[in-house]
Amino acid sequence: MKPPRDLADTIELHLQYLDRYRSIIEKKLIGLSDTELRSSRLPSGWTPLELLKHLVFMERRWLRWGFIGEPVDHPWGDSADEPDSPWTLESNDTLEGLLAQLHAGGEFTRSVVAGEDPAAIAAAGGRFGTDDRPTLNWILFHVLQEYARHAGHLDVARELVDGATGE
Repeated sequence: MKPPRDLADTIELHLQYLDRYRSIIEKKLIGLSDTELRSSRLPSGWTPLELLKHLVFMERRWLRWGFIGEPVDHPWGDSADEPDSPWTLESNDTLEGLLAQLHAGGEFTRSVVAGEDPAAIAAAGGRFGTDDRPTLNWILFHVLQEYARHAGHLDVARELVDGATGE
């Protein structure tokens, strides 16, 4: 569901759109077989399950490691701990497990940023040093555009699998 058009609180607006895109991502993946989740139909080679894992780690990098500056193990765990490497899966990565992590990450994000000032600056010491730390508003907008972009990618991947389109 889209946030109401009169919602002026930018933090809450971001949070509601993030919830919406998490739901869209889940809908795109539910109903695919394990083989379809782990196979690519695209020249770039990524799989739907790899993309889901990327979103889990992406949000963790920007909010937990980034905004609050909390140390995290394997911040690039979706890509073999290398920021520009292809996305990877472990044999124990499952749709159910990664969806649970996706939604838990969303709950964490909401608990950390609800009621915060959009101009709050990310903590130093996690992902960011003392210079060039983004605002919370910038981080949430970046995370939102990642979700929107990848929801579109999943829309195409799902259409190639079984013809399903839309939300």
